[in-house]
Amino acid sequence: MNTTDRCCRSCGAPDRVLILDLGTQPLANNLLRPEDLDKPEPRFPLRLAVCPRCWLLQITDLVPPVTLFSEYLYFSSFSDAMLQHARQAAERYIREFHLGRHSFVIEIASNDGYLLQNFVAAGVPCLGIEPASNIARVARQKGIETLEAFFGLDLARRLVTEGRSADLVLGNNVFAHAPDTNDFVAGLATLLRPGGRVILEFPYGVDFIERTEFDTIYHEHVFYFTLTPLIPLFQRHGLEIFHVERIPIHGGSLRLFAGRRGDHAVSRSVADLLADEQQRGVASLGYYEGFAGRVARLKTELCSLLRDLKARGQRLAAYGAAAKGSTLLNYYGIGRETLDFVADRSPYKQGRLMPGVHLPIRPPSALLEERPDYTLLLAWNFADEILAQQAAYRQAGGRFILPVPEVRVV
Repeated sequence: MNTTDRCCRSCGAPDRVLILDLGTQPLANNLLRPEDLDKPEPRFPLRLAVCPRCWLLQITDLVPPVTLFSEYLYFSSFSDAMLQHARQAAERYIREFHLGRHSFVIEIASNDGYLLQNFVAAGVPCLGIEPASNIARVARQKGIETLEAFFGLDLARRLVTEGRSADLVLGNNVFAHAPDTNDFVAGLATLLRPGGRVILEFPYGVDFIERTEFDTIYHEHVFYFTLTPLIPLFQRHGLEIFHVERIPIHGGSLRLFAGRRGDHAVSRSVADLLADEQQRGVASLGYYEGFAGRVARLKTELCSLLRDLKARGQRLAAYGAAAKGSTLLNYYGIGRETLDFVADRSPYKQGRLMPGVHLPIRPPSALLEERPDYTLLLAWNFADEILAQQAAYRQAGGRFILPVPEVRVV
């Protein structure tokens, strides 16, 4: 491993240690239109490092957020699993925290309102904060008040001045996207009412490392959090993590509960998870050594399988025009020479092209129409849902290849 010369974005320590270099990559959600092919396609270095002082995993090269999020093509409502997950979470929070018409809920990066619609239905006042105007528009059409903005300390101060501090602040799969993590957490602390709660969900760094989930690295995901570096980060801004839960979504995520220091009793879950991370070696460079080697072995195994199938005359496609799919295809060098197309359920993605490799994106019905012999499941984090949806294709003889955490055919 080599040492980078830039400072940790959380604690400011120098000499982050390089864990994995994925080369230069296109923006993972920059799905091109066919008429865009004659235009330059920007590429940026994509490298993962760890801070040897606070042990925060982070990418080393940033892309301005306005470039990443001004138009966004990921709509959470196109996943049945996400809708169910959101509904169950909202019902739980309303019940456990006794939320009602006098409460106020704010969700950061509220997407198309897939989560907040449950609070609206229950009569709980809420506000979504969503920087992508095309997605915010969809949320408003559902009757969800949505502010088009990036969240940070300045916005939090403005909302508090307007009398809009929150009893509950939610952030699902956004915490890792905020490049100034101190500004983000300071904003959380400012926005929260006394006795209020912050609940964040994000992919868990232990699952990421131990399951070799390298394809979740892309320019939007600045951080890959374990609990160890988050304790001092939250303390720095007057917040206390008082409960944590490991949940299976997205290949393994952490649900984190925080509040103002002293507002809530700290549950045993925090000490238990910290002890587990200590035992695993999260706070040591040895824990991260070998990650790049495991990624290389997965690449060799998958590319060898695909070459063998092509040599036998088998037709291949992929499913899931997800950001993780862009990382995998571009790093592995898999494109039109191997795959015929990528199927995806979102009509916002259909008709476009995958970044870098320019594979056409078609609706899921293309699997039955074209009958590829094997389909590479790029959205492996929703494998159960997709395999169930594609029962007819599988019954017709089609098979899926899962690339992570190990290559297997189902």
